[in-house]
Amino acid sequence: MSLDRPVTPDPYGLLPEVGSFTVSSPDIADGQLVAPEFRYGPDAPGGQNISPALSWSGFPADTESFVVSCFDPDAPTPAGFWHWTAVDIPVTVTELARGAGSDGGTLPAGAFHVRNDFGTAGYDGPAPPPGDQVHRYFFVVHAVDVPSLGPDESASPTVVAFNLVFHTLARGILTPVFSY
Repeated sequence: MSLDRPVTPDPYGLLPEVGSFTVSSPDIADGQLVAPEFRYGPDAPGGQNISPALSWSGFPADTESFVVSCFDPDAPTPAGFWHWTAVDIPVTVTELARGAGSDGGTLPAGAFHVRNDFGTAGYDGPAPPPGDQVHRYFFVVHAVDVPSLGPDESASPTVVAFNLVFHTLARGILTPVFSY
């Protein structure tokens, strides 16, 4: 079976325009390969499934909270693939340490994970089908205009993303890549 298909457009370019701010990481970078320690363990040689460290600055002054997500629009599904969604991160927090989203990692008080498309609450790294096209992983920090977005831990990442359309002031994006 062939997985040949067109490259999916930038999913955030299809949403209403919002401001931007800076997101940085010592672990991932735009257009660079995701290192093994940040890949999904069972399918990646050396994969340790550790969430990368992220920090952000320059967000709007009226930001009241943040949501951090990782989305793969290049998965061979009609809806892409959600790898990570952390919700209700307090506005006083401007970084997540390496491993904060991983099994056993901790988020700031009041923040929580929703279930990703692997079915677990937290971060699960890249694991595209072997031989598939290069996948882009959109690590996004969303600056939100409310202290609590609304959905709880039982929500899907898509429900969180839907709510973000109405509450995102700005977003910062890092887009590393990976394929086998």
